[in-house]
Amino acid sequence: MTTNTAHHTPTDTPERADLRAAVAALGQSHSGDIDELWKEAGKLGYLGVNLPEEYGGGGGGIAELSIVLEELGAAGCPLLLLVVSPAICGTVIARFGTEEQKRRWLPGLADGSVRMAFGITEPDAGSNSHRITTTARRDGDDWVLTGRKVFITGVDTADATLIVGRTEDARTGKLKPCLFIVPRETPGFEYHHIPMELAADERQFELVLDDVRLPADALVGDEDAGLLQLFAGLNPERIMTAAFALGMGRFALAKAVDYARTRQVWKEPIGAHQAIAHPLAQAHIELELARLMTAKAAYLYDSGDDAGAGEAANMAKYAAAEAAVKAVDQSVHTLGGNGLSTEYGLARLITAARVARIAPVSREMILNFVSHQTLGLPKSY
Repeated sequence: MTTNTAHHTPTDTPERADLRAAVAALGQSHSGDIDELWKEAGKLGYLGVNLPEEYGGGGGGIAELSIVLEELGAAGCPLLLLVVSPAICGTVIARFGTEEQKRRWLPGLADGSVRMAFGITEPDAGSNSHRITTTARRDGDDWVLTGRKVFITGVDTADATLIVGRTEDARTGKLKPCLFIVPRETPGFEYHHIPMELAADERQFELVLDDVRLPADALVGDEDAGLLQLFAGLNPERIMTAAFALGMGRFALAKAVDYARTRQVWKEPIGAHQAIAHPLAQAHIELELARLMTAKAAYLYDSGDDAGAGEAANMAKYAAAEAAVKAVDQSVHTLGGNGLSTEYGLARLITAARVARIAPVSREMILNFVSHQTLGLPKSY
């Protein structure tokens, strides 16, 4: 079987091309232990490649971190917590945290010795951050958090969770979003595993915050910045989800191409037949187009264009998810019965690819965003 080697995009600098090749090599030598891979990636500096150098990071951006996740995914071993720990939490703390918060958390996030989960989704809020009911109230110098979260990734292995709560604006009386770092062992912070029909190393959890008391310095950033700080983490989340989907799609497609090249039923390999070859070629084209949009989104975000990055990150996540679902489906179909066997490792991706369509925001909400924000059509919600 041929190796799914890294192939760079036109936006890759020589340094990024080297990063792709190095991460691809690490993924291909991966033994199967996800914790060992995390530790090795941290030791090599890949987990914190987007974080500031003065706090132990690589000084790069989301462009570099998305390369790490895509290439690990293309090697068949994506580290899903990369979407959360360094991309969302690391970015928010690096941009808005106090000097003390940066020194406390960023070096560990950069080398992988510290992991942080991210808690925004709630049972009744879905994609609507304005309906979040987890509240934070002041009690002297402390904050007290109360609420619930669902589908929070990796809480059991995370040292802390960055929780999105809402506080009352003293001037308007309205609730506004704020971000709090909650260490896992904090009294009142409980988490319960949600069984999923999804083959993934990272597990999903429901969180219950029952009068969780936090010190004043648990608040990240300015209490009045609200949505600005929240969306500073959500754009990288979309870009990284796109990278996750792209890696998965490339992995599946490489398996199918190898199979189509060597599997012989009549006189020639099945890949010689256009009914097999053309759908695989289309899947490759769509993955490549999505990779370009993902690179554009990362470029805009790293350049400080938050508005432009918001549009591009949503489009990249949409395009990559659609391309990955199609690539996985066509790859399974190419292998026939073998596509559903454990030996080839493709069947588990049928469910995993669907995740990219659903999380962190549904494809329908992205279409709402584009129709309203980009095309200027009337808002439907």
